[in-house]
Amino acid sequence: MKLSYVVLPLLLILNYGCGKTEPSGCQPASVQSEKPAMVTYCNAKNITYQEHTSGLLYQIMDAGTGTVTPTTSSLVTVQYVGKLLNGSTFDSSVTPFTSGLSQLIDGWKIGIPLIKKGGKIKLVIPSALGYSCTGYPPIIPGNSPLFFEVSLLDVR
Repeated sequence: MKLSYVVLPLLLILNYGCGKTEPSGCQPASVQSEKPAMVTYCNAKNITYQEHTSGLLYQIMDAGTGTVTPTTSSLVTVQYVGKLLNGSTFDSSVTPFTSGLSQLIDGWKIGIPLIKKGGKIKLVIPSALGYSCTGYPPIIPGNSPLFFEVSLLDVR
């Protein structure tokens, strides 16, 4: 069951569970342990990916035409869809969503600056750059790599 399209973008994309420190005692999965599932997902979905040094897999669908490259101090306006690697959609923005890039999950902090305003990117994010072993219950299980397709509508 999906949460409200109004509430979920704020709760889910914000830097809730990036898992640098896990007081819950859960064990974060390594990027290397999740890579086979991420590559399988990309191959099944015909995503011709590049790999970032962080372990993020991405495909730039449209580099955009803006003159400003987003930085962590930027406000970004996006539309997106988020899925688990089993294909189930856990969130999507019906209306554009604006946030400071610094407030978003690490996978977005790395991936969004790869495009400019008007650009579109597919991101396959290891759980370490998403919600780590804590997940976002009950919507995102712990240690879940995530897929996002993101359109960057504006950068300020």
